[in-house]
Amino acid sequence: MKEEIDFSAFSPTDYRYAVDALRDYLSEEAFVKYKSKIEAAVARVFEKKGILKKDLCDEIVAAASSVKAEEVHEEEKRTKHDIRALVNVIRSRVSDDAKPFVHLSATSYDIVDTANALRYKEAVMKVIIPDMLELERTWMEQARREKDTLQIGRTHGQHAEPITFGFAIAQYVNRWGSQILSVKESSENLVGKFSGAVGAYNATSLIFDDPEEFERDVLALLNLKPAPVSTQIAPPEPMSDFVHSIISSFSVLANFCDDMRHLQRSEIAEVRERVAEEQVGSSTMPHKRNPVGFEGVKSLWKKFMPQVITMHLDQISEHQRDLTNSASQRYTQELLVVFDYAVRRLKRIVERLEVDREKMRENFMISKDDIIAEPLYILLSYYGHSDAHEYVRRKSFQAYKENKSLREVVERDDEILAYLREFTSEQKDKVFDAEKYVGIAAEKTEKVVRYWEDKLSI
Repeated sequence: MKEEIDFSAFSPTDYRYAVDALRDYLSEEAFVKYKSKIEAAVARVFEKKGILKKDLCDEIVAAASSVKAEEVHEEEKRTKHDIRALVNVIRSRVSDDAKPFVHLSATSYDIVDTANALRYKEAVMKVIIPDMLELERTWMEQARREKDTLQIGRTHGQHAEPITFGFAIAQYVNRWGSQILSVKESSENLVGKFSGAVGAYNATSLIFDDPEEFERDVLALLNLKPAPVSTQIAPPEPMSDFVHSIISSFSVLANFCDDMRHLQRSEIAEVRERVAEEQVGSSTMPHKRNPVGFEGVKSLWKKFMPQVITMHLDQISEHQRDLTNSASQRYTQELLVVFDYAVRRLKRIVERLEVDREKMRENFMISKDDIIAEPLYILLSYYGHSDAHEYVRRKSFQAYKENKSLREVVERDDEILAYLREFTSEQKDKVFDAEKYVGIAAEKTEKVVRYWEDKLSI
């Protein structure tokens, strides 16, 4: 089914980055549905406690399930209050006998904070986590496929020591696996509340001997836990931790995009985004094949990463509540949509990423004569040389000045021949054949992938 695009919308999230599968959780229509679900849960517990007759409870539940966002927003034009507008719409659908029990003993943020916790949790568990797992599988496959592909490691943008490309990807398998667990845990830690206007159960204590039990019963119907204590709003830290987990995960995506974008530079050219035959890279340079996917994800991260600061600011609410978070919190769902869009987009890019193994080897060969410096220094020290690091540093500088390889300079130096004779044949191979100096990169790659396969059951 082709999704319709509303080109009159203000936000590019609506017409460029939307994830259709999230509409049932994060759209305005969904928000009204979730708030109505909380109102219905209250009625159900009233019925369970024997306060509300079953037929009246059924009226309220049916009315709540049929509410549409458009009619609530129309009513809000009159009330200038979103929750009272919702309540009025529900009340308009039930009998006079049922009307008194709609929203009875509730305050607005019993409904709003609980609805947000529930919809964010369900959006994560039903859509976002599965999408994160799909990206993790894709990285696992790539890591295994390239675990023996020789690549020069880079630190500070300079050639360092040999690794394999699969080992480089295994870093992201590990980081992403940790983030999947973090996002899952933080979403499960989101809490609801039904403790009234200042959090002291003033209203519900008029009706129930144990108002906390009533709160637990309402939230249990929604598969949520209550906050241990709240004000008019739920304590902000669980939501702040949740948003932080999403943005921290987004940062992992941005880091990967940076790595791949740099490897795609013309002078490096070790990887390449596969592009469609009709795809245009530049409006004026027809030959361009730009890393637009990686750059697009990085750009989205730049836009939404500062939202973590907003969440920390939202932790501050004067006394039992002020309204300084009422507007800023409305953008959390936009973060979730764009994050999931980025996860899905990056999965598609990784699936079609072209790895140029010959170019990786060619780039590696640029530094093959210098790479022996580290293993040489390590083994010279191991076999007793008193100042091996300084010795190798001086010989490296000599090789550079004389335009010779470090191996050539060292093997002709009588000063260390006695030490070189101590090297085992395997050690000599690793010192003087740079391609073999890859440590346990391939084995570690396999170990990391297997660990996260077991941990995530994928």
